[in-house]
Amino acid sequence: MPSLIDFRRRIRSVKNTQQITKAMKMVSAAKLRRAQDRVIAARPYSKMLREMLSNVAAAAGDNEAASENPLLAVREQKKALLVVVTADRGLCGGFNGNLIKRAVAFVRENPGIEFTFDLVGRKGRDFFKKRYSGVSGEMVGIFLKSPAYADAIELSKRVMQQYADGEIDAVYLAVNEFKSVMAPNITVKRILPLEVPAESGAGDYVYEQDPVELLGTLLPRYVEVQMYGALLESAAAEHAARMTAMDSASSNAGDVIEKLTLYMNRVRQAAITKEIIEIVSGASALE
Repeated sequence: MPSLIDFRRRIRSVKNTQQITKAMKMVSAAKLRRAQDRVIAARPYSKMLREMLSNVAAAAGDNEAASENPLLAVREQKKALLVVVTADRGLCGGFNGNLIKRAVAFVRENPGIEFTFDLVGRKGRDFFKKRYSGVSGEMVGIFLKSPAYADAIELSKRVMQQYADGEIDAVYLAVNEFKSVMAPNITVKRILPLEVPAESGAGDYVYEQDPVELLGTLLPRYVEVQMYGALLESAAAEHAARMTAMDSASSNAGDVIEKLTLYMNRVRQAAITKEIIEIVSGASALE
């Protein structure tokens, strides 16, 4: 049986770990608030851009040149690109593992498509590079700070260039969307070819610029905004998952400390009882 010193060392070690998990929870809570504010602030812009794209697409619908945009080209899906957005660090529960499992399941659900991967985040990069050969791009370290719009532009340009050149026939995005603190929403959605939103019917506009040219400008911007929104959603979901995981770890550490303290008291009580019995027995032998 462990001695009292062993129990005290173990309790001290668990308490130190508990202090770390509590501090990490507080840090994640502060970062979550800022990340959540950025997500909420970005959503109206994305919605407005979608409505604008819908109106411009309706205005350019009668022009055959609008359908020649490479981002609207629909081809038979023989090759596809899967963009997987994970975190750069762990200690966030099943945030990375569940997303990777969903991405792998999506690949297996489509055996007739040859997939290549563009990996955002160190955890996804490490997993897929060890198990799959078709990695066409990677971005690591962007979640160690707040994701910037420049990161979304870099990722979007790489993806759109491959699609426009005919190297791939579709682009899918696997990401943790931020829905609540307790549970993120894992989604796999198609990014390219673009599905132009249906006509909003907001009104009849007069365009100074030709609607076809305007559509060609808005389509890449729409892809960039979708990518940027995905990065923001993933960052917020990561902080929420880490805050929840660290809260659970702190609670578990408290339970371990309580059990170890109980065992230590039992061992100390047994040692004291043994010493009393030895003293009494010795005194009785001298009589």
